[in-house]
Amino acid sequence: MKMIKQICLLILLSYACFSCDSNEDREPIITSADYNVYLDSSNESYLSAKKNNQFWSKRLAQDSSGVGDLGPLAGTYTAMFMASGDVAYLKNAEALYKKAISISATNKDGYTRSLAQNYISQHRFKEAQEILELIYAGPTNKRVTELQLFDTYMETGNFDKAFENLEKVKNTSDYQYLIRLAKWSDHRGDLDAAIKYLEKAKVIAESGGLKPLKIWTYTNLGDFYGHAGRINEAYEMYLNALAMQPDNAYAKKGIAWIAYSYAHDTEEAKRILNKIMESHKAPDYYLLKAEIAEYEGNNTEMEENLVLFKEAESDPNYGAMYNTYFIEYYSETAPKKALSLAEQEVLNRATPATYHLLALAQLKNGMNKEALKTIETYVIGKTKEPMSLLHAAYVFKANGQVDKVKQIKKELEDASFEIGPILTQKVQSL
Repeated sequence: MKMIKQICLLILLSYACFSCDSNEDREPIITSADYNVYLDSSNESYLSAKKNNQFWSKRLAQDSSGVGDLGPLAGTYTAMFMASGDVAYLKNAEALYKKAISISATNKDGYTRSLAQNYISQHRFKEAQEILELIYAGPTNKRVTELQLFDTYMETGNFDKAFENLEKVKNTSDYQYLIRLAKWSDHRGDLDAAIKYLEKAKVIAESGGLKPLKIWTYTNLGDFYGHAGRINEAYEMYLNALAMQPDNAYAKKGIAWIAYSYAHDTEEAKRILNKIMESHKAPDYYLLKAEIAEYEGNNTEMEENLVLFKEAESDPNYGAMYNTYFIEYYSETAPKKALSLAEQEVLNRATPATYHLLALAQLKNGMNKEALKTIETYVIGKTKEPMSLLHAAYVFKANGQVDKVKQIKKELEDASFEIGPILTQKVQSL
């Protein structure tokens, strides 16, 4: 999911607390027979990418100049990262794109855009923005660069510039425009419009027969449908993606979330996650498993998974990729460290999504008034994202603004699937 429902080291709740909302109250949606075959599939995407990597590596070794092989080779490393979650492959691709830029006489523009996309994957948004702005000032493929500039401006919080670039590329028959219009609509809180535009993009992707576009659209529509409470449709989209790419970890994780957050079937959610983790690595899986363990009342298992998550901090390749998760983690265990990370994250991407984490860190450090100012200035009225609203409610409650807490609580009542059972209980107790 676009947001892995953030870690909560909250008061441990026993499983019995949720007996009033048990599986028996839920209409069955997921059926293991629908996806078991995908859970047992080989990681064909990784094997294919690795085979291509070996081919282009051999080509590069034989080519005296090698510049024409650097891009394809870097692309194989990116594919290997997507298939395995191993961030070291992103760093390999980064090095190759930089080399290509330095020695290419004719395609610095294209290699720079590829490097920018690599930076985005690493959450190095400002760096991506800077190199795109640099090439945009010169001879470049303006439309393609404008599309990427929209992406980086959205990530860095330059929303006016993002909209300017969106207007420059306006074409309601173009897939790339529609998926960005969907993102813009979601940013503005219009989920219905976001879904409508993504559904239009889906038609284009399917008519064009381009497999990567279809898979991307299915998984993202799955997320949007989930946000809208359309769980059956979300499930169908994840299954559609898996039918095309049986080893798609993102789609499997989407189904695991449905098993946990909607069906409250923790055993099935954990079974799916464990299968994913056999071939795909990412620290946030441990966070989700920790949350599930907390829901089950298994404090030992929760702590074990949190320790495994924290080990990601020792890998320098991750950089800032998991800062948002670490801010939440340290807000409970090391508030000063959380505040330092939150301040860094705001410098990297000044968006409501980072400012609400700064407010949380300020609150945990006893800076109630500062947290209130952060929420009022940068969050409220600028996003309807549930975690932002929940943290705003914490801040308002700490500052005695009860009426605002009640208003947010009402807004969050329809977000139980998105935030999960643990945080739903916290919303109810606001």
